[in-house]
Amino acid sequence: MQIEPTWWITVIEAPIVAALFHMLHGMRRDMQDRIERGDQRESDVVTRTRDELAEFKLEVARAYVPLSLIRDVDQRLSQHLLRIESKLEEVRRCTQPTGRSRGVVGEDVA
Repeated sequence: MQIEPTWWITVIEAPIVAALFHMLHGMRRDMQDRIERGDQRESDVVTRTRDELAEFKLEVARAYVPLSLIRDVDQRLSQHLLRIESKLEEVRRCTQPTGRSRGVVGEDVA
């Protein structure tokens, strides 16, 4: 009994192709898992970096800006706002119609 070469190729080739398919499928699944883990790590790193930056900004504001400078800026800002308020009051008083300039009801005061 002689075994044909095509039979040997079929017997050996079929398991090899199945093994290659299984190996490729496993590699693809493994690569997808690695990509997802990498994305999660990058997201965690970005979040952690953003939090650290916010903490650093707060620390800089606390440590490097003297309280006297903050008080000075607050005082200057308050003075400017008071000046603006007085100017607005003056403009309002100047543009407000007086009681004598009002006309009779129904009369056009132009």
